Amino acid sequence: MTTGEATTPGEATTGPERPPAPSAPIGDHGLIGDTRTAALVTGDGTIDWCCLPGFDGTTVFGSLLGGPGAGRFRAGPAQPVTPSERRYRDNTATLRTSWDTDGGRLVLTEAMVAEVSGRLLPTTLLVRRLCAEGGPVAAVIDFDPRWGEHHRRPRTRRGSLLICDFGRSALSLASHPPLEITPGRPGTITVEPGRPVTLVLAAAHGEPLVHVDPVTAWELVADDEARWRRWAAEVHEDLPHRPEVVRSLLTLRLLTYSPSGAPVAAPTTSLPEDPGGIRNWDYRYTWPRDASIGVSTFLRTGKSLEADRFLGWLLHASRLDRPRLPALLTLMGGPVPAERNLTGWPGYAGSAPVRTGNAAAGQHQLDGYGWVLDAAWNSVCAGRRLNSETWRAMRAFADTVAARWPEPDAGIWEIRDDAAHHVHSKLMGWLALDRALRLGATHRLGGRQRRRWTTARDELAEQIRTRGFDPGRGGYTRAYGSPDLDAALLLLPATGFEPPGSPRARATVDMIRTELSAGGPLLHRYPPGRDGLPGGEGAFLPCSFWLVQALAGTGRRSEATALFDELLELAGPLGLYGEEMDPATGAHLGNFPQALTHAALVQAALALRDTAPTAAA
Repeated sequence: MTTGEATTPGEATTGPERPPAPSAPIGDHGLIGDTRTAALVTGDGTIDWCCLPGFDGTTVFGSLLGGPGAGRFRAGPAQPVTPSERRYRDNTATLRTSWDTDGGRLVLTEAMVAEVSGRLLPTTLLVRRLCAEGGPVAAVIDFDPRWGEHHRRPRTRRGSLLICDFGRSALSLASHPPLEITPGRPGTITVEPGRPVTLVLAAAHGEPLVHVDPVTAWELVADDEARWRRWAAEVHEDLPHRPEVVRSLLTLRLLTYSPSGAPVAAPTTSLPEDPGGIRNWDYRYTWPRDASIGVSTFLRTGKSLEADRFLGWLLHASRLDRPRLPALLTLMGGPVPAERNLTGWPGYAGSAPVRTGNAAAGQHQLDGYGWVLDAAWNSVCAGRRLNSETWRAMRAFADTVAARWPEPDAGIWEIRDDAAHHVHSKLMGWLALDRALRLGATHRLGGRQRRRWTTARDELAEQIRTRGFDPGRGGYTRAYGSPDLDAALLLLPATGFEPPGSPRARATVDMIRTELSAGGPLLHRYPPGRDGLPGGEGAFLPCSFWLVQALAGTGRRSEATALFDELLELAGPLGLYGEEMDPATGAHLGNFPQALTHAALVQAALALRDTAPTAAA
């Protein structure tokens, strides 16, 4: 494969089938996306994870979990070399990676185009451009798409561009200058200074392929960057560590499925919480709980449209289950597929099984109602009024909490063991009823319903304060009658259940900080191993950011600020976070990047802003 001087295709210089490659560290991956799907990119320029047509679709590049035969798309230096620089272009979703080689510097700039003139593109469009600086550089193009669980190879045909046909779905790959690219056979090219090589991948699903030539595609990337910069400019200026906060908000927006407005928990499945173990779950769905946290985050940073769209999605998605609120839903609001294991997929670093679907969808999780009603209340506080149908849905959710709060549940951590009376779940049930009553003061509400909610809220509060409290230690515990702790109770100060800085709130925070410490700024979410599953897990990153929020909320802002600074140092090289972290090595674990972690980071920054001396004055 040669770049040539003009448009004459060159012949690929190919080698034998590639040997298996070791898995890149989870935290070293970059994220590019178009708010419908996303791709993970390693430090050597390999896309080793991408599903089509959406986040929860079929894998087309899946070597991250399925091994070499599951597909990948590499554009990077021919010689093994560590990146000299990896960064996002400021306030955009465009990723830039540089390598210093013997011949010169090779730069890969890549993005997925989300919109054109304010409208979603009708096709997935991935643009990758290689440039050389200082001298010619040898590079490798390795385009090997495979479809789904069984690594199906495409039927290919050539003309003005390479077409990979999988039946109902198809891909096209165009290049400028034109290159002879054979799927599954890595080819070497020479990139000359001043003569960039642009690769454009388009995808279609049940409809004709829309071809975008490389020159136009590169112009669309520039337009998309301008749109992202405008979006980022709307974020409030008074946030501490604003660049890191904006990167988290951009990540959350990239993980929001634009056709419906539903946020995905993560773009991946089965990245392990315990390498080599079985704690591998599919997070390519929407948890109303996590999404509601994101809604409040967007609202408080000046991004109201995202919050409005989520509430609209929730209204649509919950209509068939109402008054029950499902623990999770698909991105279009349907039931989540049954959990199953993919045959023959080795998993990340040998961590099997690789799963699709999620059995947690059938669980009763009381806390989700609290998050949703709190998000609705935050929306009203931001100057919005719920329409009649949305308010009807919120009333139904509150009625459900009033009726079901005495029942045990699976809790926020979705324990796959016997249900329990989780104190955090009860606290969020209290929050649901409290926020429903506040909404009822601004929206039409009958007296009988108000009295029912008030009685349930007060009874629930009394039970939490008696059965969920450890008088010997002075704080709240994980479950009724249990001495164990739960880091989710770090959210206690933010709910208003206890007065700010109350002895009970401070004691709960101090107990969790001490007894669930994983070293440094890291926390376990509960005592390791107490969840009915074999093996261990890492420290849970959202909990550390919740600790920042809790310290700030209990009058210890200087401690909160120091902790926040420490946590920012734990990000991956591109400012991204997974769900968990290995306390011994600092390696990111779990599905990546994790929306809940990034939302918790922003919440922590908001807590620091709101407790700053100027804010208090």
